[in-house]
Amino acid sequence: MSIEQKTETRLRGEALVQKAKQLIHEGNVRRLIIKNDKGHTVLEVPVTAGVVAAIAAPVVTAIGAIAALASEWTIEVERQGEQP
Repeated sequence: MSIEQKTETRLRGEALVQKAKQLIHEGNVRRLIIKNDKGHTVLEVPVTAGVVAAIAAPVVTAIGAIAALASEWTIEVERQGEQP
């Protein structure tokens, strides 16, 4: 049986972009949610296993654009995992 796990990380600027790239390439990430410093969702990206570079590149570009707009962002990660 699989369960859904959520984690949140606060990041700034280029660190947000690098973390998003890393997460997109992981196989167990289902969704990335980018929130501003007030907690409002500004970007929600469903991620499927086997996302190809042609699809990932525009997503990373969009994340880079929003990363430049404010000082701090929260990236919420939903993962699909196996129940222990």
